[in-house]
Amino acid sequence: MGTPARAPGARPGTGTTWPFGNWKLSRGGPVLSSRGRVVAALITVCFLLAAGITGAVLTFGGPGTNQYTAYFSEAVGVYPGSGVDVLGVRVGTIDSVQPAGRYVRVVMSVNSGVPVPAAADAVVIVPSVIADRYIQLSPPYTGGPRLAGNATIPASRTATPVEIDQLYGALTKFAQDLGPNGVNAHGALSDTLNVGAKNLSGNGAALGTMIRNLSQLYQTLQGSEGNFFGTIGNLEQFTAMLKASDGQVRAVQNQLASVSAFLAAMRQQLAAALNELATALNQVQAFIANNRSALTTNITRLEAITQILVNQRASLAQALRALPLAADNLLNAYDPANGMLVGRGDLNELSMGRCSYLTNPSQRGCPAGSGGAAPGGAPAGGAPAPLPLPANGAASAVAPGSGGAP
Repeated sequence: MGTPARAPGARPGTGTTWPFGNWKLSRGGPVLSSRGRVVAALITVCFLLAAGITGAVLTFGGPGTNQYTAYFSEAVGVYPGSGVDVLGVRVGTIDSVQPAGRYVRVVMSVNSGVPVPAAADAVVIVPSVIADRYIQLSPPYTGGPRLAGNATIPASRTATPVEIDQLYGALTKFAQDLGPNGVNAHGALSDTLNVGAKNLSGNGAALGTMIRNLSQLYQTLQGSEGNFFGTIGNLEQFTAMLKASDGQVRAVQNQLASVSAFLAAMRQQLAAALNELATALNQVQAFIANNRSALTTNITRLEAITQILVNQRASLAQALRALPLAADNLLNAYDPANGMLVGRGDLNELSMGRCSYLTNPSQRGCPAGSGGAAPGGAPAGGAPAPLPLPANGAASAVAPGSGGAP
């Protein structure tokens, strides 16, 4: 039988195969060849680069992240490495937590692909009693300005939860304030409770009715929320109008104050006038009661008179228009020197009816010559001839020897 073939890289005399064929034996064990040394150096350099990049990311936030600084009044349970969430989704981590005067400075890195509103708040969230706390950025971004990198969120926009010991302390202080060393030092609280119990005693039904009525009121308002909020809107507009007219409102108030002061100064006279008015009203009431039948009869008769006036309102209107002219003509016809009225007339004007020249000067609708002589003795349709009358205020002359009186 021949000697079996040795596998490449097998140790002589042992039959063991090494992973790399470039290993060599030495007294101290296997050593690397020149190619192995190059591979090991490359692996070491890559490891150092990865460690450096990881350290830079942890220190400076790294590419693809935005770093923000928030100031809290306290940061209990918040540590470097804790999460930063938006709507419960992890978007970053906390880099450092350090005291800064009266506040705690928290530096966090957030994924640059997650926009944060410029006015965002930072709130410490406690998911449960034993779970780690994290910082929630709210509200989520929906549009508008964004929070720039390296921006600062002031303490006015941060919040921390109430701790259990703080809650216990507040409850303890509240109980002490209500105790014998507080508001109940002289029994004021006990008296209040006793009075309340006495007032509510026996009023359970009324209290239940009130609650049911309030429930019905709520249901009514729920069905009429449009009208209710419309009323509120109108009241808002009214108050806005009052605000815009503040000067006029103040002037009205001043005038009302002046009127009130005047009435206050005249209150005795007003009281006397009201007393007299009350007496007069009593007398009017007694008069109406005593003369009810006569007043009814007179009012019934006045109905006929008023009906006549309504029927003749056109004639009354014409008379009212003609009366001023008639009065003026009467004044012009009066002769104060002789104490008489001077005028002339034609009896035919009064006897011809609608075809007289007095009532129908144009003779419209009348037969020819039916109007008689025109005023002044002229024939119908002609110009009136002047009458042989003496001048106003002068006596007619009489021929001598005629024997007539002047």
